[in-house]
Amino acid sequence: MHAEKSLLREYLEALLIAVIFATFARTWVVQAFKIPSGSMEQNLLIGDHILVNKFIYGPRASTLEEKLLPIRKVRRGDVVVFKYPGDPTRDFIKRCMGLPGDTLKMIGRDLYINDRLAHDSSFTYYAEDDDAGGGFLFSPRRRENFGPKTVPLESYFCMGDNRDNSNDSRSWGVVPESYLKGRAFLVYWSFESDGEPIEWSGYGEKFRQIGRVALNFFPRTRWDRTFRIVR
Repeated sequence: MHAEKSLLREYLEALLIAVIFATFARTWVVQAFKIPSGSMEQNLLIGDHILVNKFIYGPRASTLEEKLLPIRKVRRGDVVVFKYPGDPTRDFIKRCMGLPGDTLKMIGRDLYINDRLAHDSSFTYYAEDDDAGGGFLFSPRRRENFGPKTVPLESYFCMGDNRDNSNDSRSWGVVPESYLKGRAFLVYWSFESDGEPIEWSGYGEKFRQIGRVALNFFPRTRWDRTFRIVR
């Protein structure tokens, strides 16, 4: 009887340690995130499941910590996850294009940072028809009228790679540094999806969604995107 209690206690202790470690890791180290919209196409697609490095932008007490630990400041071009300034309960993912003190403006499809043309063609995406109108958040005419905008201190200017169809800093302003959650670094699974509600309505819908994924796991998984590095 005593041996059974000891064994049960060991299992409970192991489970408790695992829960504490998982909670710590999710809070401070890495977190899973699902791409819910097409604002980062063609780099990230709806249905991509990614891992976010939450440690990289962590606080540092000295420059020595920054040299010894895998932490650093945000760099222009980082794909970042952050709390949406308009509703901090929601997470957004965009590419950081403006650092504190930068001045940005757009003329047509050209982005200028501090009066220099940004070489961003390797990851930006636009509608094939430059005269496309309905359905796109930014029409060609509106693109031409953007900026200049100077980024305040301790803030970042974030834009979607899908420049014509992204709700980003051009619409609602900059992202405070305190709202940053981490840097996206890996697509660990990608499931072809037409877009789903951010919040499921009740447990019944959750179970139906799990069932749909299970039935279509193999034919709708984008295997070529598995373990793709986010750039």
